[in-house]
Amino acid sequence: MVFAVAISLPFVLLILLAVGLMWGTDGARADETAACDGTSLVEQLATSNPQKLAEARAEAAAVPNGSGLLWKVEKPGTEPSWLFGTMHVTDPRVTKMPSAAQAAFDAAGTVVIETIDILDPAKAQAALMSKPELTMFTDGTTLDAFLDEDETEIIKAELARRGIPLALVSRMKPWMIAGLVALPACEMARKAEGVEFLDIKIANTARDEGKQLLGLESIGEQMAAMADLPMEFHVRGLVETIKLADLMPDIMATMTGLYLEGEIAQIMPVILAAGPEQLEDDASGYAAFEKRIVTMRNHIMTERADPILQAGNAFIAIGALHLPGEEGVVALLQDAGYTVSAVR
Repeated sequence: MVFAVAISLPFVLLILLAVGLMWGTDGARADETAACDGTSLVEQLATSNPQKLAEARAEAAAVPNGSGLLWKVEKPGTEPSWLFGTMHVTDPRVTKMPSAAQAAFDAAGTVVIETIDILDPAKAQAALMSKPELTMFTDGTTLDAFLDEDETEIIKAELARRGIPLALVSRMKPWMIAGLVALPACEMARKAEGVEFLDIKIANTARDEGKQLLGLESIGEQMAAMADLPMEFHVRGLVETIKLADLMPDIMATMTGLYLEGEIAQIMPVILAAGPEQLEDDASGYAAFEKRIVTMRNHIMTERADPILQAGNAFIAIGALHLPGEEGVVALLQDAGYTVSAVR
């Protein structure tokens, strides 16, 4: 699922869909949540350019296992398990699981998320402190050393708009800053209030109900995946993400709407079809990003999920972006001898 597209849009989408759970919450739960605005780009394209929308949908239709959030995982001699695609956000429409997924969760004896490190802020902080080079410049370097004058001003202005002096975050790796900037204000506000995003809600409910709770990765492994990519890629991604700031409410509305419909493979093509055409194409940079952040982790998560699935009666919840594609988790489980079927 590699698209020859501008680097910024895929960077934003993967930040939000693939690694959004790195920015967890540790505050008290809030009863009131910030409202999100934004208009789905599906609606915009349907009016302004229906042909482009049709082409995006056709592209998505060619992606294996691109439609569906809940999958039944079966193998002879083992009790069935379930694979559920999540979105790492606090939107109440997302955090309320579909009835079929809720029933599968309720019946499961074991619940699995990407990483359980996020449930213990102290443990997560300790993990990050043990390898500060994954998230911070530790050699005296600062972010502005990688920026030209115009890029510095772009980043400084966007951070100032959010009340953050550049000097305060200048030792943070650019992908960390991009992860903060990419999240719409409403999502940041809800997380600041302590509203649980879907993965944390699933995990905390499982723990409260006495279910066995497991993770497929450590937070250190997730951070390392991002840190492995070239610094030039991260810097460009940060700058271009900031340039898309005004489009972020619409991007989030589009992602959320398609997620709720279970049309995961449509998310990238639809947003790219509606995105700014003037941005520079960089297929190779995006391909490297997707391989390290999505594909390689798909293989790791599948390998680690196998013994859990062999035990049966498990509910495995991972980011929905990991499900589709020839090397998505659904296909990899099928290659491993499981029957994996979408639940409509």
